[in-house]
Amino acid sequence: MKRYDYVVVGAGIIGLTIARELKSRWKECSVCMIEKEPDVAYHSSGRNSGVLHAGFYYTADSLKARFTRDGNRAMRDYCEKKGIQINRCGKIVVATDEEELKGLEELKRRAERNGVELLWMEEEEVQRLDPNVRTYQKALYSPSTASVDPIEVCQAIKADNAGMGIDMRYSTKYERFNGGVVHCDSGPIGCRYLINAAGLYADRIAHGLGFGKKYTIIPFKGIYLKYAKNKTDVVTNIYPVPNLANPFLGVHFTKTVDGSIKIGPTAIPSFWRENYKGLENFRLDEMISILIYEAKLFFTNSFNFRKLAFEEMRKYDKSRLIQASLKMVKNVDAQGFGNFMRPGIRAQLLNRETLELVQDFVIEGDNRSLHVLNAVSPAFTCAFPFARHVVDQMETLNN
Repeated sequence: MKRYDYVVVGAGIIGLTIARELKSRWKECSVCMIEKEPDVAYHSSGRNSGVLHAGFYYTADSLKARFTRDGNRAMRDYCEKKGIQINRCGKIVVATDEEELKGLEELKRRAERNGVELLWMEEEEVQRLDPNVRTYQKALYSPSTASVDPIEVCQAIKADNAGMGIDMRYSTKYERFNGGVVHCDSGPIGCRYLINAAGLYADRIAHGLGFGKKYTIIPFKGIYLKYAKNKTDVVTNIYPVPNLANPFLGVHFTKTVDGSIKIGPTAIPSFWRENYKGLENFRLDEMISILIYEAKLFFTNSFNFRKLAFEEMRKYDKSRLIQASLKMVKNVDAQGFGNFMRPGIRAQLLNRETLELVQDFVIEGDNRSLHVLNAVSPAFTCAFPFARHVVDQMETLNN
């Protein structure tokens, strides 16, 4: 049985950057990553929009406000250094009426408190940037918002990690951790310290070691629809004013790294954790547990879950998803959309006691293990500074 100083569970963007940070900080330490899939970024990290967010949606006292702002710069710098393509297309947040202008004003206040560049634009200025954008009186423009290919980024970090001597064990499923041994389906691995970055299953691993007991993960399915007609009808990312009471940003136009256009995502409550398509990856125990919590949310109507569930489920109908997007643009062909793209699942943490969605990063641990319970969106953007924070917390717990 080979022994390591650190074993990281999960090879998404968070696990990859944590392992990288460990080896960067302590070059002599031994690090092993275990991943139940045959390669990195099989789930959220490889299925997200690829948008590098700027950090103006979040309250100044939140971890994700700081990590998004700093992570945007760090990820852009990393991509430039590695020759990874970036689409620096920016983002316009539009309003549809007087009430939504107040929402824009709140976003502008948050941007100023967070130290994020966010610019007011009158309608005429918006038209010069993207003639197809429809807004009421004015809009907000984020010049630092950009798009990358998330799988390309994860593969680059994977290559970095291999070059640093980090061992990668794929198709290796975590079972339990005790007595300094990580038990996996492929055999035991000796381990001084365990870091749980298992995404959709992070809560289950944490519960097995006595952490995160008041939390559970509720999965939400995000689906995008590709605009197949051309790549030119939309020039920039176009977002609506979000409902800041929940963590979902609403249906929007995304410009991908190759200039393609897509709309989405949905936030459809899922029935099991990897509920991507049909009965694929079906788990009865997961479905029963999730349905119990979704029923509680439905009957208590916590964070207006009832309306959210009905509205999002209807977006399985392509025409409804398209209609939700058209209010933000002047002239996009409703018949020009193609097929649904590969769906993603958001691992959204729920506080079981308050029945509220947790909207910031949550880490728990001790001197044997540390658990990333909520790598909340936009975790991809936040990855580099968040990884430093995780390792800082681990150091604190071990002193």
